[in-house]
Amino acid sequence: MCGIVGYIGPNSPVPIILEGLRRLEYRGYDSAGIAVAGGPDGLSLRRAPGKLRNLEAVIAANPLQGTFGIGHTRWATHGRPTEENAHPHRDGTGTLVVVHNGIVENYLALKQELIAKGHTFFSQTDTEIIAHIIQDELELAGSPEPDSKRTADINTSEAVIHSQPPTIPLEEAVRRAVKRLTGAFALGVLSAHEPNKLVAARMGPPAVLGIGDGEYFLASDVPGILHHTRNIHFLADGEVAILTPQGITLTDFAGASIPLKIQRIAWDPIMAEKAGYKHFMLKEINEQPRAIRDTTLGRISLDTGKVFLQEMQITAEDFRNASQITIAACGTSWHAGLAGKFMIERLARLPVEVDYASEYRYRDPIADPRAIGLLITQSGETADTIAAQRELIAKGSKTLAICNVVGAAVTREAQGTITTNAGPEIGVASTKAFTAQLTALFVFALHLAQVRGTISSDESKQLVEELSRIPGKVEEILRSVDDQCCQLAKSFSTARDFLFLGRGIHYPIALEGALKLKEISYIHAEGYPAGEMKHGPNALIDETLPVVCIATKDPNDPSSVLKYEKTLSNIQEVTARSGRVIAIAIEGDDTISQLVEHTIHIPQAPELLLPVLEVVPLQLLAYHIAVRRGCDVDQPRNLAKSVTVE
Repeated sequence: MCGIVGYIGPNSPVPIILEGLRRLEYRGYDSAGIAVAGGPDGLSLRRAPGKLRNLEAVIAANPLQGTFGIGHTRWATHGRPTEENAHPHRDGTGTLVVVHNGIVENYLALKQELIAKGHTFFSQTDTEIIAHIIQDELELAGSPEPDSKRTADINTSEAVIHSQPPTIPLEEAVRRAVKRLTGAFALGVLSAHEPNKLVAARMGPPAVLGIGDGEYFLASDVPGILHHTRNIHFLADGEVAILTPQGITLTDFAGASIPLKIQRIAWDPIMAEKAGYKHFMLKEINEQPRAIRDTTLGRISLDTGKVFLQEMQITAEDFRNASQITIAACGTSWHAGLAGKFMIERLARLPVEVDYASEYRYRDPIADPRAIGLLITQSGETADTIAAQRELIAKGSKTLAICNVVGAAVTREAQGTITTNAGPEIGVASTKAFTAQLTALFVFALHLAQVRGTISSDESKQLVEELSRIPGKVEEILRSVDDQCCQLAKSFSTARDFLFLGRGIHYPIALEGALKLKEISYIHAEGYPAGEMKHGPNALIDETLPVVCIATKDPNDPSSVLKYEKTLSNIQEVTARSGRVIAIAIEGDDTISQLVEHTIHIPQAPELLLPVLEVVPLQLLAYHIAVRRGCDVDQPRNLAKSVTVE
């Protein structure tokens, strides 16, 4: 949610900040703004509702100059997406600005307290309160009291009023201010009184620091600064960063020094570009073979069938003694977790619970120190997932993370991480991160099975060989079904509702197919277990309802064949009521083609690996329908890539 980019260095900050904000557009936003200081006008501010192009037009009409600055793209939580509610927000003196990701839960109480002291507010946001709280701390430390005219005219975007310099440094005022805040925040602060200094603080939402050659960066996510540096420090909860032309220093909220922990990001900046594709989502769908290969790289041996998971503080003995695996995740990652349940229970014979991370801590879960928590998250910064992880730890469980971002918050608190090497995923609707998560879950399930002795070496070797063939099969699907999905979109883009059906491990893929369609095309879609059709969904079926049925089978797996036969019966229930069926089936399955209106064929694979293949045509179908409907595929309305607040 929201984007932050700050810059301090020898170059003009405005183009660097705007470029960084554009690279963070995937996070979702509805207004934008920038503030710079150190120029002839002191502190200058420009803001605009809507997309970045509106802000760029404002800047073109009224340029601003400075030596350091900060910018923000806002996803509205408090107040409508208007110019006055856009970030950055000023304090009452007009000499200090704040950008903020997160939510201040006690902002109303703080606002009343500040109004009683004579502060005036111009927005409906919680962020403006933070600027005034910092101002209040500066005044409490000895700055002159504001005169009656100090808040005049600061709601314009012009150069602002200058007041007396403060008696404590900006970072100390920020440290004092954050102790008065309840909620979640990633902050960027600058003051006209302290040239060439940016201050950042974090408690909850992500923030990263970039270390360049004589220049330094602040951002809410790595892609915002990746074109300038790959040397990154992930700001941790309770840390304050001070950026100056001389470097970056860190403290905790009490002021104690903290060392920088610089990590080298392996992502090539080109990976975050469209590379000739019309949309990031389409590029990322087509990157799935590479993402799956990279997620298995170095973790499986084709010679022996062994799985290797490095840097695990959870021992083989812990896995052998585990009472269950508790998976917590949100959205697409939750669907991956549901599929992972089938993989782990089938291979490792270990019970698995799958919870919505947003619900886990609110149901008063039963403590079980022998349970191992598994957190699945693309960004590693999802607020609900972090909260579930902390609840698991508080209950005595060790935790493991499946994450796409090295060094993210979830990985720092976990006793082990399986990194999904998908590379940066820009499209809000997850695609390659999902198939990489499925791959990581299969690798984890195999590892558990080997450690627990529930699978033979021959079975392990066969499954590892089958896993190694999956990227090539995904490439085959991408070549063979894209045009078909594009043609299907012509027939179904005007539908008002969709139903997705699957059995067993294919049910989570039905849920994911429905989610992809509703996210990017705004068509109402539901995923349902096929066996539940008689218990309600049959009432929905008529000639206007498209029904996508996942009807694949592994002929070498009797339980898979049985589920397939049951699904055929469900398909006949739909067609008998004039429902329009699109079936996902295995190559060479002529039986199903005779029953349904449309069939999309995919290659054969073992039952537990079929989900990786099945979801690809569902992604393409959703993509082409959304494009045909004229939707913003990469940035669907009302959604954000990384949900960093509850």
